[in-house]
Amino acid sequence: MTEEFDYIIVGAGTAGCVLANRLTADGKTSVLLLEAGGSDLSIWIQMPIGYGRTFFNRRINWMYDTAPVEALGGRRSYWPRGKVVGGSGSINAMVYVRGQPGDFDDWRALGNIGWGWDDVLPYFKKSEDFDWHSAHHGRGGPQHVTDISPHVHPVCHSFVETAQALGLPVSSDFNGSRPEGVGFYQINTRGGWRASTANAFLHPALKRKNLSLRKHAMANRILFAGRRAVGIAYKQHGTAREARARREVILSGGAINSPQLLMLSGVGDAEKLQALGIVPLVDAKAVGRNLQDHIAVSYFYKTRTPTLNDRLHPFLGKIRAGLRYLADRAGPLSLSVNQSGGFVRSDASKSRVNLQLYFSPVSYIKTPLADRKLLNPDPFSAFLLSHNPCRPTSRGHIELASANPGDHPIIHPNYLATQEDIDDVLAGNALLRQIARTRPLADIITDELIPGANVDGNAAQLADFRARADTVYHPTSSCMMGPDARASVVDARLRVHGVDGLRVVDASVFPTITSGNTNAPTVMVAEKGAAMILEDAKNNLLN
Repeated sequence: MTEEFDYIIVGAGTAGCVLANRLTADGKTSVLLLEAGGSDLSIWIQMPIGYGRTFFNRRINWMYDTAPVEALGGRRSYWPRGKVVGGSGSINAMVYVRGQPGDFDDWRALGNIGWGWDDVLPYFKKSEDFDWHSAHHGRGGPQHVTDISPHVHPVCHSFVETAQALGLPVSSDFNGSRPEGVGFYQINTRGGWRASTANAFLHPALKRKNLSLRKHAMANRILFAGRRAVGIAYKQHGTAREARARREVILSGGAINSPQLLMLSGVGDAEKLQALGIVPLVDAKAVGRNLQDHIAVSYFYKTRTPTLNDRLHPFLGKIRAGLRYLADRAGPLSLSVNQSGGFVRSDASKSRVNLQLYFSPVSYIKTPLADRKLLNPDPFSAFLLSHNPCRPTSRGHIELASANPGDHPIIHPNYLATQEDIDDVLAGNALLRQIARTRPLADIITDELIPGANVDGNAAQLADFRARADTVYHPTSSCMMGPDARASVVDARLRVHGVDGLRVVDASVFPTITSGNTNAPTVMVAEKGAAMILEDAKNNLLN
């Protein structure tokens, strides 16, 4: 028997949870929310620092690998993405950064009317519950934002003081009136627990009878009547099912899964789809194109003063941290290791911020990547200092490996394809070294462990970047928003070009990647997307 709902949302990730809440708020509009993964009710998801344990957990993580990347010496890049209620917001590092206001003015300048900074700020504020209220912050929204500055490791203050000594601006609030500068990150937690959109938006909404959540439900294909999306064919626990949408189908699978489902359903490059045995419905060559991501490198420094390694490496230290967390949801387990950093210009000639910095009072030099889930840092005092270009100009793409929905798509990041990106990498490398040579941070550093003093000069540092750099887990723009149906996938109301009754609402619609972590702007896109969907439904009834 085929079920019918007003809306079907594919993906209970960061955006899907927001949509499910907002679209069912009237208690009448029926919504089916499909999620390929299972429950997020796990201590390793809900405890903030537990994300180290979910990094390689196939039960809740798609665990994608890219195709070999030429710019990385033919290495593949590991892309963890959430396959669980809450999506990647259930396994991320929880950093809450909206981005720079100019990022969104860029969106508007590309022809996306209604997506400039002044347009989107109200939707950021609508979702937010900061500990304080101002013209720049929301208070009372579903998702809590925690100021961790009183609780960061003391060595983080040395980083901020050093950056200030170099003449870099200091920002007391990356989401405030002066987001440029160095300072302390804010994170999505509430009372020591992860404040994902699953916790903040979805779980409260599941009390409503008009919202149905289906877990372990893998969407295989969008159902069309002509060129109108009318439902979803999916498989749940091995059983093939179908559901119909009276109003709209909404894809919220993220920058990998949303273009994958479009292509599986015949919306994509017609020639490539035909080669895989898929009957094209719309020749939409932009689907899966314009993929963007942030790529970073870390420099590791040994210190003469204690870091978080000294608290979390010893067995007794782990016990103490665990007991502290159980007692009052505080201590290092209640935080992210990304405690400080910032958004800076590599030099005064830059008209805008071009680098994001990360300072983490912990290191994993001696720990194999697969063992980091054990939260086992190095047995000596050390920290890591990282950077990534904020607005890469390189563009990658996603393509189907086959017509089988269960096969992972092929991801081509195409990192460092432009000289501009290479120049930003070299500038970032130089800035990290400059910071490490400046007091007071220089006073506590004993050695540069990686890459080491022998890696010197632009050629050697670029080679090191190619050998070690990797994703910061911010894929966007593979279903980019734009007015031209030939070059973009959705319009400014997030409707898929060339079909009716179908939208994409997630990070894949970003016209360009934002200057920072992408979870907060994804929530904003979902808030604005939900408002447009409800507005269009109201107008349709009036007409």
